[in-house]
Amino acid sequence: MTQHAETIALFDRAILARAARDAVMKLNPRLLMRNPVIFVTEIVALLTTAVGIESVVRGQGGAFALTIAVWLWLTVLFATFAEAVAEGRGRARAESLRRARTDTMAKLVLDPREPQMWKPTPALDLRKGDLVLVETSDLIPSDGEIVQGIASVNESAITGESAPVIRESGGDRSAVTGGTQVVSDWIVVRITAEQGSTFLDRMIALVEGAERRKTPNEIALDILLAGLTIIFLVAVVTLVPFGDYSHAALRVPVLAALLVCLIPTTIGGLLSAIGIAGMDRLIRFNVIATSGRAVEAAGDVDALLLDKTGTITFGNRMAAGLYPVPGVQERELAEMAALSSLGDDTPEGRSILAFVRDRFGITATAPEGATVVPFSANTRLSGLDAPGIHVRKGAVDSVLSAISLSSAPQAFTDAVSRVARAGSTPLAVSAGNRLLGVLELKDIVKPDIKERFAALRRMGIRTVMVTGDNRITANAIAAEAGVDDVIAEATPQDKLAYIRKVQAEGRLVAMCGDGTNDAPALAQADVGVAMQSGTQAAREAGNMIDLDSDPTKLIEIVEIGKQLLITRGALTTFSIANDISKYFAILPAIFLAAYPGLGALNIMQLASPESAILSAVIFNAIIIVALVPLALRGIKFRAIGAGALLRRNLLIYGLGGIAAPFAGIKAIDLVLHSFHIFS
Repeated sequence: MTQHAETIALFDRAILARAARDAVMKLNPRLLMRNPVIFVTEIVALLTTAVGIESVVRGQGGAFALTIAVWLWLTVLFATFAEAVAEGRGRARAESLRRARTDTMAKLVLDPREPQMWKPTPALDLRKGDLVLVETSDLIPSDGEIVQGIASVNESAITGESAPVIRESGGDRSAVTGGTQVVSDWIVVRITAEQGSTFLDRMIALVEGAERRKTPNEIALDILLAGLTIIFLVAVVTLVPFGDYSHAALRVPVLAALLVCLIPTTIGGLLSAIGIAGMDRLIRFNVIATSGRAVEAAGDVDALLLDKTGTITFGNRMAAGLYPVPGVQERELAEMAALSSLGDDTPEGRSILAFVRDRFGITATAPEGATVVPFSANTRLSGLDAPGIHVRKGAVDSVLSAISLSSAPQAFTDAVSRVARAGSTPLAVSAGNRLLGVLELKDIVKPDIKERFAALRRMGIRTVMVTGDNRITANAIAAEAGVDDVIAEATPQDKLAYIRKVQAEGRLVAMCGDGTNDAPALAQADVGVAMQSGTQAAREAGNMIDLDSDPTKLIEIVEIGKQLLITRGALTTFSIANDISKYFAILPAIFLAAYPGLGALNIMQLASPESAILSAVIFNAIIIVALVPLALRGIKFRAIGAGALLRRNLLIYGLGGIAAPFAGIKAIDLVLHSFHIFS
């Protein structure tokens, strides 16, 4: 999968410099109150600082208290720094998006019937519903839908793809995005977004984190961390009477160090950074998520609904074959198919003209005095009438009715059946009252999609293709694409009902789509991935937008969702496991004088009680910084099953969380001892 989004180094110098300043600003208690663990740490640091300063003023030393206070402040600062780095990476991506937003003059259409009658208007003055003319080399001034014309549009400012794409009125490829550029032809666009709420504006706000809200899992984890903090706070406070009873003087700096080392400061400091980094990883895969909830839900998805047209297949059916009846030459059939398509301005009609031109070198032109019969959805026919020529092309039953033929030749019927069984659409071509043959329109399955769906299957995700086609056509496409199940002749209500049914079974559903008729299902799904090439309604209904318009991108989306959940769980496990080793460092140091037998718990053989306490506090601070790269990069997801994954993470981050502090605290103690600091 090609990643088009701008690559930003994990630790960019400019981002680090800005993050250092922002980390200090985030020390504001009103901001820290959102993070109860780090807020308590700041309050404790402030109290310890006050005690240390008071001791210095009274001439009672205070060096130990102030040293503890410094490291407590660093603990808070490192936590805010981790969040600031994650936000800085998002801010850097937002700046690259802002470069795509250019103030320009729009051509405001004065009369919808005369699109060439326009007046120059600043893009910022456009309002929802306005019509604008966009010609070759013009920037599209704002989000909208094409109501007239067809053009080649360069969307590299949004998607990073240098190849222009076709956008046209009608159908599911009519939506255009502000900041993109028309490179050929012209279009009339109806503005669909007010200034400040365009797609690009929303992208910038989401990437910067301005609209990021805590997900239910984050809120639940916050409650858990707050509960653990309260429990440890009560436990530390109750040690005071125990100390008095044991004649062990428990000073405020010691109690502060014990509290901060026992509460889960590691995950408390990294939790926000993990969530922000998850959104950032999506951006690298050219996916915009409108909520963190959707990113998390992607990690638990086990059913995926895919709309066939525009997702599994390319958006338009294309001419793929000609099957003349006996007595008719293939070239004659091609010529008549081309003439009858001159009045068919649909993508399918244009593909027929391209097909006969490429295969037979035929460039059809209407004879002088000819009358072109345009394609109509009511008649399902198009054609051409001229002296001696009367050709029609369209749906089989419509053509048979037009030439008043009650029964078709067996060869013709066999060709129609063969095309239909292959999952293609048969069209009949006639000249006068003669049936000439069958024209095949085929849905082209996107390349490598079968392999991508196999990867989804290995991840435990069931793929379901939803289409309005008949069952024979649907089954043929499903077999070629390699999906697990298919819902044929589906209406928008059928898609919605299927999603609700699966959700009622307790499963999470993802839906990919690009059309207006996909909007209800996209809105109902737990993860609704709308294609950037789709309609405005689809993009507004989904909670993710794939800028590459690749439905199989859900593989990366699911992996990122799982990676987010795994990273958060692993670092929570590591943080809580850390406490075990800190017991062996701090508790013997506190009560060793009163209970010499506790010396047996000093298995790390720390130099002194003061050195043991300070070493634990220092380790507690620097481990946050050490884990910032892991929080930002995430733990790599491996499709090895939930049970095996849990055992692996418990082994690495559970046992690792116990072992790492033993080694780290002992190393810090040796350094302090070598410099004779509180040893």
